[in-house]
Amino acid sequence: MIWTMKTPNKCDDSLPAIKVVKETKVICYDWELEMDDDTFAMMVKWGKEEATDHDFVNIAIKAGIEHLINKEDEDCETG
Repeated sequence: MIWTMKTPNKCDDSLPAIKVVKETKVICYDWELEMDDDTFAMMVKWGKEEATDHDFVNIAIKAGIEHLINKEDEDCETG
């Protein structure tokens, strides 16, 4: 699979084609947690220390796909 996407902040700039060469199924939970601000800050710090460049790329891809879906939804509503 090869796809391209527009960058979220610059609709005129496209990223180069990105080729998916491997897909790994990952089980993930999105929890809504309650904690004090100090605990939250500590968790953010630990997460940033553990995150890899690969993690940041996956976050960017997910955000880009969500942006495209939301943009298409907006276009359908206005068009």
